[in-house]
Amino acid sequence: MRERTLIEELERRVRSRTLPRHVGVIMDGNGRWAEGRGLGRVAGHQVGSDSVRAVVRQSRKLGIEALTLYAFSAQNWARPLEEVEALMQLLADFLDSERTEILETNIRLRSAGDIERLPDPVRERLEEVGNASRGNSGMVLTLALSYGGREELVRAIRGLVARAPQPDAIDEKAIDAELYTAGLPELDLVIRTGGEQRLSNFLLWQAAYAELRFVPTLWPDFRELEFLQAVADFQGRQRRFGLTGAQAEHDHGPE
Repeated sequence: MRERTLIEELERRVRSRTLPRHVGVIMDGNGRWAEGRGLGRVAGHQVGSDSVRAVVRQSRKLGIEALTLYAFSAQNWARPLEEVEALMQLLADFLDSERTEILETNIRLRSAGDIERLPDPVRERLEEVGNASRGNSGMVLTLALSYGGREELVRAIRGLVARAPQPDAIDEKAIDAELYTAGLPELDLVIRTGGEQRLSNFLLWQAAYAELRFVPTLWPDFRELEFLQAVADFQGRQRRFGLTGAQAEHDHGPE
C-alpha cells in the first residue's frame, strides 16, 4: 500500500513537468539477480519480463513518445546456447502475450538490429506484431535485438556509400536517416539498471546529448517506482547540449 501511494504521488509530480520524449533502457542484471537467489540465469530473464511489462505500461500511461529497450545485443549471441535459446523463447512468448495489449493501447512496435539473425518463429512474430501495429499513433516501442551501436553506424555508413552521395551531402541529418531510430524523437534519457556505468554499445550516436541515469537496482526488481524516480531525476537536471550554462538557458530555455 505504501509503495502504491508513493507511485501515485510521484506520478502526479512527474506529469506536472516536462517529460523526456524518448527513453532508452539498458536492462541489466537478470543473471546476477537469479544467481543471488541460487537460481539458473534463465529465471532472472523470466522475472525480468514482468519488469518490461511494468515499464512499458508506465511509459505509455505517462505519455512518453518513444521507449527503446536493449533486449539482446549483437554480442549476446556468444552466450551459452541454452541461455540464448531460452531468451529467444521468452521473446516469442512476450510477443504472443502482449500482442493484444500493444494493439489496444495504441502502441506501435518497431525493432532495431540485425533481426535476420533471429530464429524464424521469433522474427515472424516480431514482424507480424510490427505490421499489425503500424497504424498506431501512440507510443513507439522499439526492441533492440541482435543490436549494437557500432554495428548500426557501420550499416548507416554503408547505406550512405551505396547511394554514392557527394561528401558534402553527408551530415548529421543524412546519418540520422540511416539509423534504426530514424523518425523517432531525439534520445533524451538512457537508464541502465544493475549498477554498471557504461553504455555497452547501446545507441551510441543517439546518446550524444542524452542524460544518463545509472541505478544499482537489478532489472527484475526495476518496476514502476524506479522508472518514475529515473524520470523525476531527469526532470531535475539542466540540459546543456554541449553549451555553457548561459548558452543553454538562452538557446534552449529553462528546464
